Amino acid sequence: MDDLSRFKQTYFDESAELLAVAEAGLLRLAPGEVDMDEVNAIFRAVHSIKGGGGAFGFNELVAFAHEFETVMDGVRNAEIPITTELVDTLIRANDVLARLLAHAADETEAPAGTTDDTVAALRRFLGKAGAPAEDVAGVPPTATMLHPDDEDDEAGIFGDALAAIQAARDDRPAAASSGTIPEGTLRWTVVFRPKAELLLSGNEPTYMLRALRRLGEAEVVCHLDKLPSLRDLDAELLHLSWTVTLLAGPQVDRARIDDVFEFVADDCDITISAEAPPPAIIPPAEPVAVSPAVPVPAGPAAAATPITPAATTSGTAKPGDGAKRAGGAAGGGDHAGPTTHTIRVDLDKIDRLVNMVGEMVITQAMIAEHLRDLPPGQFQELLEGLEGLAQHTRELRESVMSIRAQPVSSVFSRMPRLVRECAAATGKEVMLVTSGETTEVDKTVVENLVDPLTHMIRNSIDHGLESPEERERVGKPRAGTVHLSAAHRSGRIVIEVTDDGRGINRAKVLSKAIEKGLVQPGSTLSDEEIDNLIFLPGFSTADQVSNLSGRGVGMDVVRRNISSLGGRIGVYSTPGEGSRFVLSLPLTLAVLDGMVISVGEERFVLPLTNIVESLRPKPADLHGLVNKCDVIMARGEYVRLVHLHRLFGIPKAIDDATRGLVVLVETEDGSRLGLVVDEVLGQQQVVIKSLEANFRRLDGVAAATILGDGRVALILDVAGLREMSRHGAGNGTGSSVPSPPSLPAPADRTDQRQRQTV
Repeated sequence: MDDLSRFKQTYFDESAELLAVAEAGLLRLAPGEVDMDEVNAIFRAVHSIKGGGGAFGFNELVAFAHEFETVMDGVRNAEIPITTELVDTLIRANDVLARLLAHAADETEAPAGTTDDTVAALRRFLGKAGAPAEDVAGVPPTATMLHPDDEDDEAGIFGDALAAIQAARDDRPAAASSGTIPEGTLRWTVVFRPKAELLLSGNEPTYMLRALRRLGEAEVVCHLDKLPSLRDLDAELLHLSWTVTLLAGPQVDRARIDDVFEFVADDCDITISAEAPPPAIIPPAEPVAVSPAVPVPAGPAAAATPITPAATTSGTAKPGDGAKRAGGAAGGGDHAGPTTHTIRVDLDKIDRLVNMVGEMVITQAMIAEHLRDLPPGQFQELLEGLEGLAQHTRELRESVMSIRAQPVSSVFSRMPRLVRECAAATGKEVMLVTSGETTEVDKTVVENLVDPLTHMIRNSIDHGLESPEERERVGKPRAGTVHLSAAHRSGRIVIEVTDDGRGINRAKVLSKAIEKGLVQPGSTLSDEEIDNLIFLPGFSTADQVSNLSGRGVGMDVVRRNISSLGGRIGVYSTPGEGSRFVLSLPLTLAVLDGMVISVGEERFVLPLTNIVESLRPKPADLHGLVNKCDVIMARGEYVRLVHLHRLFGIPKAIDDATRGLVVLVETEDGSRLGLVVDEVLGQQQVVIKSLEANFRRLDGVAAATILGDGRVALILDVAGLREMSRHGAGNGTGSSVPSPPSLPAPADRTDQRQRQTV
């Protein structure tokens, strides 16, 4: 037997994507106006999971998916109304399907009774639709099953088929439809000849026949020419084929008919042709022998072309596109749109590629460092070649980073479920608004966003938003709003969580902080300092411990996780109006463009995206504020000066800004600083190395890197420098902070890398 593990893994990967599509669609379902595209996307996702499960023999998963699929089919036929109870049940069903997939992936049996309660709940909705649900839990995945909630529809389909069979036996034509034909109507002839193994993939011809009937007036003729005798009949194989004559209006085109067969295009032979119908009625349809193609009469008919599965499409798609793309697992394909090709690549391979690009950047920097000492005018071709290498390295780096980049929608899509659960737990009415979901960021950053966003949204709902009654009393809508947004700003990604609640109760926060011993009694704190107390370990303003809050282990975890990614978090609150949490994160954790600067004998790197300009000020441009700081007049505004050698306690540095240089830098919120440095050494791509993982966290420092001469340089965090300067460090008052441990001296590059590699 062939090893199917590789194909199974692909199935599980695609099923995870389909579950996410289904959950996102379910969370958007609501009583009232129903988006049928959303419903169809959920149906296709469940159907694809079921089809792949049938191919691998996951019988329990297939049986449960069939129950799920049956209810969704009732919804899309408008036979089961959308209610809050139904949506809750379907979300539970999606969770159960995820658990069954997890057990299938681990090759373990699901505990007895895993699906019982959910199956019973699903069948109650089928019962409400007007017919008792059949016991389908034990039906093997190869069985073609009838939907109990589709009695009339099924009777119509198989009534036509039985009529055609009887007509063939009695040598008389089947009944034909009659009536006036609207202008623009076409008569489509669809010959549907499934392969014998179609049922083994979990697909059911019933669905395709019903879907064709929805497009217009259809006659279904069943062909029995391949039906063996009872003695030779194999119940697991399909021996029937069909010809469907469809009378449909101009709104039905070839693409809509192709979509009916999107899951089975690889497992059947299909031909489709169209012609203008006779003026009054459709002629009687007679059973015909199925052939690879049906001849097209002369006239305005479209050519009969076999359906061929399209290549897999790539990219971020609308709900349901994921189901189409993964349809191969269920024996299907996508027929619409341009064809592009994608492949699945193991993440470890991409990580190795990123590491190799980092090594190339370091090597290129080393070569550039050695060539700086060459006499001017010599080895010009070598220098030009090095410049070309640097350009190609940059393009390669950007291409590799784009491979790792992912939209934050993969994280944002999980939040509606969280909001729904938190609202139910707190008894509040909450509306989630998202924007900027297509903003892309490094995969490592995306993966680490889930926990911080979860904590912040819970905090906004539990502590920020008022109860519906309280909101009405103060003139607000009953439903509170939480806005989750993402955007690129100054070479970083900024994610904001905003609510329109009561804001931070600063008096209560300060009182709790004093009560817990986090702040000394009698301390005078600014509003900003009080707001930031919520990030202290063990701090909580909740009066009672609940499932959502009260233990004081939420917001401190958020700050720690964000800091470990080289990011920052800030909180801004207005009493009575709401709060805003702002996360600022690097776009990538691998390579960045930086400007190398010198301060004394030390080297630092400033991210290029933060730099506005560098200048040598005149004495008239410098001003001092008594007991405050030095400022510089730059382009019509005063900018705070920060002396890096004072900030970090570096000796032998230039203290006079008029003899050194001032580098104007800007943070993502638009505030500016003037950094006093000795010299600007030049621009360079640098490989980011985590300082916190290898040493410890330092204020004002985002990470470290290895320069071309093997020296370790710190990558500065501009916003961190601003915060340090506000607290009196590195300004004109002469105050300073304790100097950090001395940086490693230049040494062998291999030894340096061993100490700094993450």
